[in-house]
Amino acid sequence: MSARARILAWVLLVVLLALAGSLLATRTVLHNQLDQRLDNEIAHETGKLRAFLASPDARPAGQPATVEAVLGRHLERNLPEKYETFFSISDGVASRRSAIEPPVRLDTDPKFVAELSRATSPAYGTVTTAVGSARYGVVPVTIEGSPGRGALVIVEFVDHAAGEINDVVGVMAAMSGAALVLAGLIGWLVAGRILAPVREVRLAAEQIGETDLSRRIEVRGSDDVAALGRTFNTMLDRLESAFAGQRDFIDDAGHELRTPITIVRGHIELMGEDPEENAATRRLVLDELGRMQRIVDDLLVLAKSGNPDFLAPGETDLADLTVETLAKSRPLADRVWRLDAVAEATVRADGQRLAQALLQLVSNAVRHTSPGQEIALGSEVTATTARLWVRDTGEGVPPDSRSRIFERFKRGSNSSGDDGAGLGLAIVAAIAEAHGGRVLLDTVPGEGATFTMEIPVAEGADR
Repeated sequence: MSARARILAWVLLVVLLALAGSLLATRTVLHNQLDQRLDNEIAHETGKLRAFLASPDARPAGQPATVEAVLGRHLERNLPEKYETFFSISDGVASRRSAIEPPVRLDTDPKFVAELSRATSPAYGTVTTAVGSARYGVVPVTIEGSPGRGALVIVEFVDHAAGEINDVVGVMAAMSGAALVLAGLIGWLVAGRILAPVREVRLAAEQIGETDLSRRIEVRGSDDVAALGRTFNTMLDRLESAFAGQRDFIDDAGHELRTPITIVRGHIELMGEDPEENAATRRLVLDELGRMQRIVDDLLVLAKSGNPDFLAPGETDLADLTVETLAKSRPLADRVWRLDAVAEATVRADGQRLAQALLQLVSNAVRHTSPGQEIALGSEVTATTARLWVRDTGEGVPPDSRSRIFERFKRGSNSSGDDGAGLGLAIVAAIAEAHGGRVLLDTVPGEGATFTMEIPVAEGADR
């Protein structure tokens, strides 16, 4: 079943249970009220009989004052209501009956009449008849000075009276059924409108391919489903950007690795018997393999930069980090090495990754400076930020290259063929971003460049 059908099914089930419970409760309440009304009716008829017996009309002058005659006069004056009947008993035998024909004649049942004639005080009960259940009340009557005994029997036909209740419940059930059908139709339409963005998400997911991530969902409204559509569109934006970056990365990596592989293969295929030529070929092959190894290592670093375990944070002394990195950098080239500033502070960061980034910046500075030019390292810390930088007085970064030199496999326009694969600054940027920071560039063409890593630190950093 679709989500739309399941939602509608559960809604209709709840509505059906509510309607069924309402009908059952209504029927129960109406039957209880009917029973109470019938009992009150029997009590009311009993009161009317007592009032009649106390009135002068019960024994008018010149007429006999027997029980049979008195009850007969009462039945003549008191007509039964709908679904009830009265009859009298005199000396154990049914005597007279009310004028209206009842649904069933209980006065013709000798066993029932004999049982009631034995009553010595008012009594109530229920009897089963051919037309269903009936409630009765029997009121014994004696007349002073008359030897006979009699009784008035009041019968209320419960099932006959309950027929009206059944009619009412039947009408309510029909209306409930119609309401249920109407609720189903309306619910089907409303659920369809609410779930329309979900269907669009599904259709968009089905149509998205590895080469086409351009489809987006039209979002309307501001409810949770619309928020789902917006979130899905945002996810598609990220996926499209990630896939585009991945394609570019794979293309660039393939291009960078293809060149040394072609060189190595070509020289191996052309190797001859000359020992000197073979030695030169061996040196070239080893050099190209070393370059491939560096590219692969850099690619692995960049691939791991998005993993949670890329960093191993610990207490890092910025002063030791700066001084040790400068000491490691001095043998790299004949430059004037300087120490601009040292931050006397301990921060929580991955010291090895920071040192790796600084050495990448130093290597970049070496490639873009000449012997005798200056390369300087420094560090400082503020209330919330630690700054590590490498400064040089080399050729600087051309304006057309400043926006792309931190991208993978991108080099500045003033780079030579020996400047590596273009992954060094991308690694620096990845390490800074993994720490929640960034890399800044301050450069003047012909006067040098300063690359600064800024990473956030806790306010309680030890200084």
